[in-house]
Amino acid sequence: MEEIKDGKAHLIVTSPPYPMIKKWDYHFGKVSFGYQHRKLKKIWRECYRILIEGGIMCVNMGDATRSIEGDFCCYPNYAKTVMMCKKIGFTPLIPIHWKKVSNRPNAFLGSGFLPPNCYVSQDCEYIAIFRKGRLRKFKPKDKRRLNSSFTKEERDVWFSQTWTIPGARGAKKTSAFPVKIPYRLIRMFSLINDLVVDPFCGTGTTGMVAKKLNRRFVGYDLGWR
Repeated sequence: MEEIKDGKAHLIVTSPPYPMIKKWDYHFGKVSFGYQHRKLKKIWRECYRILIEGGIMCVNMGDATRSIEGDFCCYPNYAKTVMMCKKIGFTPLIPIHWKKVSNRPNAFLGSGFLPPNCYVSQDCEYIAIFRKGRLRKFKPKDKRRLNSSFTKEERDVWFSQTWTIPGARGAKKTSAFPVKIPYRLIRMFSLINDLVVDPFCGTGTTGMVAKKLNRRFVGYDLGWR
């Protein structure tokens, strides 16, 4: 993201390709948990560079379940991302657990009603939250800050650790996340006219919401021919 100078972004909201998900294998170039996360680490380093002191990064990341050569495993993408970002210099904050509302009639994995060879169904993802450096500083009664405030009702819902929100329509094909996710995060962690960045902007949900909320936006993604 060389177009953005050091310390110019105020907030990053993104949902990257999840390692160990088959549909992303081609883009990562190798089926390896460690290798795929090392590819993402380059992006997290760049995110750290462009954020201001006190800037926030929010990463929607789900763990992955996959069988390779008959060996079923849960790959802890969230934990790996947190540890990598901490080494880069980010301060990990309390994450949000996004409980996706699903209409699937049967999400159970395993051997019917017989223990012990069965698995817990996966219906939650994480929104990892990181801060760069110390808390962001403001002048007393900063007008932009006052004009960007939220209500008590919004605060009570948004700052609870579990969000119950349906997934976006067609998300399996587009990998889009629902508008409510970036809407809440942008309101929670940025001010009017702040610069919001999404290094994996995909269908552009974050940018659309940022524009409606009077934030500046820069998004990156793979170009297609």
